[in-house]
Amino acid sequence: MALNSVLANVTDRITKRSEKTRTAYLERMDNMRSDGPQRAHLSCGNQAHAYAPMGDDKAALAEGTNGNLGIITAYNDMLSAHQPFQFYPDIIKETARAAGGTAQVAAGVPAMCDGITQGQTGMELSLFSRDAIAMSTGIGLSHNVFDSTVYLGVCDKIVPGLVIAAATFGHLPAVFLPAGPMTTGMSNDDKTKVRKDFAEGKVDRAALMKAEMASYHGPGTCTFYGTANTNQMLMEFMGLHLPGSSFVNPNTPLRDALTKAGTRQAMSISALGNQYTPVSQVLDERAYVNGIIGLMATGGSTNLLIHLLAMARASGIILDWSDFAEISHTIPLLTRVYPNGLADVNHFHAAGGLGLVMSELLNDGLLHDDTTTIMGKGLEEYTKDPKLIDDELIWTDGIKTSLNDKIIASAAKPFQATGGLSDLKGNLGSGVMKVSAVSEDRRQITAPVRVFHDQHSVLNAFRNNEFTDDLIVVVRYQGPKANGMPELHGLTPCLTVLQDRGIKVALVSDGRMSGASGKVPAAIHVSPEALDNGPLAYLKDGDIVTVDAINGTLDAQDSAIFSREITHPDMTDNKFGLGRELFDIFRNNVGPAQSGATIFNF
Repeated sequence: MALNSVLANVTDRITKRSEKTRTAYLERMDNMRSDGPQRAHLSCGNQAHAYAPMGDDKAALAEGTNGNLGIITAYNDMLSAHQPFQFYPDIIKETARAAGGTAQVAAGVPAMCDGITQGQTGMELSLFSRDAIAMSTGIGLSHNVFDSTVYLGVCDKIVPGLVIAAATFGHLPAVFLPAGPMTTGMSNDDKTKVRKDFAEGKVDRAALMKAEMASYHGPGTCTFYGTANTNQMLMEFMGLHLPGSSFVNPNTPLRDALTKAGTRQAMSISALGNQYTPVSQVLDERAYVNGIIGLMATGGSTNLLIHLLAMARASGIILDWSDFAEISHTIPLLTRVYPNGLADVNHFHAAGGLGLVMSELLNDGLLHDDTTTIMGKGLEEYTKDPKLIDDELIWTDGIKTSLNDKIIASAAKPFQATGGLSDLKGNLGSGVMKVSAVSEDRRQITAPVRVFHDQHSVLNAFRNNEFTDDLIVVVRYQGPKANGMPELHGLTPCLTVLQDRGIKVALVSDGRMSGASGKVPAAIHVSPEALDNGPLAYLKDGDIVTVDAINGTLDAQDSAIFSREITHPDMTDNKFGLGRELFDIFRNNVGPAQSGATIFNF
């Protein structure tokens, strides 16, 4: 079916907006690949250093006629999603060797867990870790001895950081190999109930700990549809994963077979073969539009409204939040995965998964079907399912009808006519709201504000029973320059409790909320941030504000407030402790959220 005209127009607008930067980027990539595989141009001494520890692979490396894969790994055994990567390099090396090539671990990159640092000082390094990951990858690949690359990363900032690096080394092919989600434990809905009960003092800490341990219980990504699993969706929609590989559980024969197949694919698309597919050809304007479409159709994490901007800029492409808004108004919401429903990603995968969602969108003209992927041309391959039959990996035609219509809907009968995110603009700045889990009667609120400078103060006010009437909670000085733009997950339980008590409530912040704001309306990423003299800095307790996700507005009722003098709080404490002093250069140089909150100037 022909592409929807709105999507075609948005893509054309992005292409025209990016013409200068994209042309310059592609010229750089052409220059980097023009001499062919780069190992041959290194001196013998250069190469000897690179091959010294490689044992039986040394001869093949020195000959230089077979492909050498660079492995970038985010392995550590503290992150459940990344622990399975421990054994991937051995699998990749054995597979490459069997195919006549070689593989080397080019770099290990840092990988932090937002689940561990939620509400803690370490969360202030989280967003900046994305750019640090890109830089670490750049150091590993700067040795210039690789013909193709494989990337091992899953979670929140890791995949965006790796994509930024892959785009920067866009003359090389890139295949992303996921680890998959942990098996289903305690249901997300039951876990949330325990969190709410704890916030209200109905259960003790031991009960809360038991629930959390039952929810996060083994290797793999967390099973709710937050940033980590949204990342995996993006890698399929943008053509950097093998089809159907995102949500296969770790430590299974199918998972290992997909890792081996991904290795072979990375070798086959290098410049030494006949299917040369550099990542600069994969990550074009259409691929990024497809990623945004996937975000809207699945109600994914709001973090990607920041990350996609930064990822695209590394590819010479300039996205704007207005692109997201226009696409959101066009794309139907096709999935209900927690926190937008009761199902987790394992249930979603079993109901038809990403292949079915892509099939629905393609059949309705709601995806670019002519993009280049690591599998070749077009997205039809991504509607298929991987199967392991008699120890052979094959892709079979995917299902065409949802196996559970409470989890995956059809494009003809979607869960809602528009996507899961809303763009907000007004005299308080620009922001976004994840609306896929917010009921329509809660998407508009006009109420007095209570202003806070950190989330702990909000929690203290809640415990002191200070919230008794409709209100809008403003948590400012949470932007990238102020303190690294931490996520404010810790506010979700108490705000949900207020909502359940019949109080109409919303959150407004220049910080982040990820995919976990749930049923509470949250206008986040507000730009300019308060520390940049953004409009939020003028607010005082009692000011009347309207948050309207239906009409896309964010306004203070009385414009006279903007004649007030701004007095910023003392931010000295944000500069020290748990490594924050090492990231001062990031806070001083980071750009605004609406351009990706990145330190890079692509």
